[in-house]
Amino acid sequence: MKSSYIHRLRGFVRIEVKGGQIEKLLNRMTERKMAVWDIRYTAENKAELSITIRDFFRLRPLLKETGSRSRIRQKEGFPFWIDKLEKRKFFAMGVLAFVIGIYVLSSLVWHVRVEGNEKLSKEQILLAAKQQGIYKLQWKFRLKDPAELSRALQRELPGTAWVGVEVSGTHVIIKVVESTVPDTPPLLSPRHLVASKSALVTEIFAEKGRPLVKPNTYVRKGDILISGIIGVETNQQNVVAAGRVKGIVWYKPTVEVPLTLQYKTYTGETKNRSYLVLGSRGLQLSGYGKIPFEQYESIPERKTLSWRGYTLPIGWLSEKLLEVQIIEQAVDPKEASELGIEQAKTQILSAAGSESRVVSEKILHEKAENGKVYMEVLLEVEEPIATEQPIVP
Repeated sequence: MKSSYIHRLRGFVRIEVKGGQIEKLLNRMTERKMAVWDIRYTAENKAELSITIRDFFRLRPLLKETGSRSRIRQKEGFPFWIDKLEKRKFFAMGVLAFVIGIYVLSSLVWHVRVEGNEKLSKEQILLAAKQQGIYKLQWKFRLKDPAELSRALQRELPGTAWVGVEVSGTHVIIKVVESTVPDTPPLLSPRHLVASKSALVTEIFAEKGRPLVKPNTYVRKGDILISGIIGVETNQQNVVAAGRVKGIVWYKPTVEVPLTLQYKTYTGETKNRSYLVLGSRGLQLSGYGKIPFEQYESIPERKTLSWRGYTLPIGWLSEKLLEVQIIEQAVDPKEASELGIEQAKTQILSAAGSESRVVSEKILHEKAENGKVYMEVLLEVEEPIATEQPIVP
């Protein structure tokens, strides 16, 4: 039979027995109910067997009786391991200190994370959590029950529909669900809708109020488009004018486009560096020396150790450095003009809003000097032109 966990815990030895009466010796050991297993004959009048420490010390009378001799070939089990550790005290102390260090590090809170907050600030939530004993480097066994912490935080944080606290390894995650309060529409004063820019009206739709202009009408900045005064002179009423008015607005942006474009490529040359990460600090392990690239990009990859579902503040960081090269490419003047027009359109449309569109485009002036193309462009843009103006009695 094989050695069991009980035998390894109590300790056993592998011995070699020599003599002319090995069979008699084995029979006598069986009669005395000694724990013996894995018996193998290695030669004539020679055998190997495993025996517990307790029965090994009972073996001497039987050896004398049968005229046999024994020699220990191997020692196994917990008692011998303890004996080795006693001879290597510094190693044992190091192992013990490492185990204690891992236990201590995994018993602390190393990070408090907040999720789901939009209106409430992270600092406000962390301050309320600290008042309940949730903060960095807090002992985990000192934390209250997560359900109790959730109720306490919800009481401390106004405007929350639910607060959950989850302890995951050395991290504490606070999940917040904010209560939804319907927005109260603001009280509006009577107003006109007037032109925000000089333009040619292309579309007008009055939801409320009286339209004063028609399509294909030129208006100047400040002209009333939809009046907030309705009714006749004898029976007038001021209302909040509402509607949609679009018009064509003229722009003359000036742009410049370089005749040489630069773009980045990878050469294929790389360098790797690795670090041992302890908390927020890193110790470089490989990749020493000066970086052989003038220009490069860094791609980091971090891994963290975990033990039984606990995330430990120990890990390693692998960093890959990629050499890059800047290449210059000449641009055709015609292509530069097209790029300039697109640049001008993008600039104007981003300022005009998502409902705007370019109706027509024309280059008014263009010249090339100092490695650039300078352009003045005329753009006709259809965009919303209505803005509010309060009605002052």
